Amino acid sequence: MSNLSQFNNFTSALPVQDSLMPVLFIGHGSPMNGIEDNEFSLKWAGIAKDIPQPKAVLVVSAHWFTRGTHITAMDFPKTIHDFGGFPQALFDVQYPAPGDPALALETAGLVYSAAVELDHDWGLDHGAWTVVKHMYPEANIPVLQLSIDYTKDANYHYNLAKELYQLRRKGVLILGSGNMVHNLRMMSWEMINGGGFDWALEMNDKFKSLILNKEHQQLANYKNLGAAAMLAIPTPEHYLPLMYTLGLQNVKEDVSLFNDKAVGGSLTMTSVRIG
Repeated sequence: MSNLSQFNNFTSALPVQDSLMPVLFIGHGSPMNGIEDNEFSLKWAGIAKDIPQPKAVLVVSAHWFTRGTHITAMDFPKTIHDFGGFPQALFDVQYPAPGDPALALETAGLVYSAAVELDHDWGLDHGAWTVVKHMYPEANIPVLQLSIDYTKDANYHYNLAKELYQLRRKGVLILGSGNMVHNLRMMSWEMINGGGFDWALEMNDKFKSLILNKEHQQLANYKNLGAAAMLAIPTPEHYLPLMYTLGLQNVKEDVSLFNDKAVGGSLTMTSVRIG
């Protein structure tokens, strides 16, 4: 490990706690949710008030899809505006939360199934900052991102998440950010404010049932759930953050759902809280 003293300083500064920090999966939806006070963003803010204040936030975002696994390790991650065609006000947003290189180093050390690379170039993409800025608007809590290795399947990511469990005992909020149902090619502007196609509602209900019954293996093997699942998950990047959230659940923990709504016909905002 290249900076052992820094690693030791961090681990002594964040002792193991008696309680576990909850884990979240957030359906983040449109980037506009980052600057709107709507039913989704108000719930994100409410969740932050309902859980202990974290020592740091680690986001697994659908929008950092890489070969291999990387973690942001800079002192001050930049705000990434990784979208187009939105109002200038959205591009003007800066979320100046600090990073935490020592936490990045510790997190990399916890993962034994992959060589986690420390990244100094990425920052906070809209899967991270549009959500976290509503939760912690003062930007005074360190925020890091962990990338999703696009060469690996859902089972791999589910199992990798288990290796991060110790972070929950140190007060780190781990947040998966994506959407359970996400098919932008089939989106309907007529239903942009609410409503889903039959196949989208069918799969969202199926996903919710499996989550509430802790049937994680079926969720990891989503390709076996039929044609509707393939419409709901045409590409995996928005679904895989859910695997990280579920992988961090222990057998005794309760799970609840919020923001359970379909929008645009082919996207659901359904979100998950564990603990």
